[in-house]
Amino acid sequence: MTGFILKTADGAIIRFSYDAGAPLTAKAFDALLPFTRAFMHARVSGQEIWIDDAPPLNVIQENASVFTEPGEVVYGPLKALRTKTINCMGIYYGEGKGLDCCNIFAKVFEGDLHLLKSLGERIWKEGTQAITFEKL
Repeated sequence: MTGFILKTADGAIIRFSYDAGAPLTAKAFDALLPFTRAFMHARVSGQEIWIDDAPPLNVIQENASVFTEPGEVVYGPLKALRTKTINCMGIYYGEGKGLDCCNIFAKVFEGDLHLLKSLGERIWKEGTQAITFEKL
């Protein structure tokens, strides 16, 4: 299990690798693949595209933080129930800070960061877009 790809409506493919710090989240996410969701741009957490209807991940918090780096992928697990980010998934294409702790479980391949930035800016300017996730 190494990672996943994201496919955009215009045919771009962006590669991600799983983070060793969140093995349970990575394994659970990998089992969900493939799936498609319509991502929107965040309003207050920075340069992030996100969804609040992610497929549920019944895992604990691991490698959880509100502080992210460009290219990181976060997921709000079902446990702990106190978090505001349950069933949310976010992909940071630039600077940002989450509203509550999420599991940081993957990061974009360095060579694909420019593609992710382009996608994030397109969603910011043009609105919600469908994204498909598949195994790498």
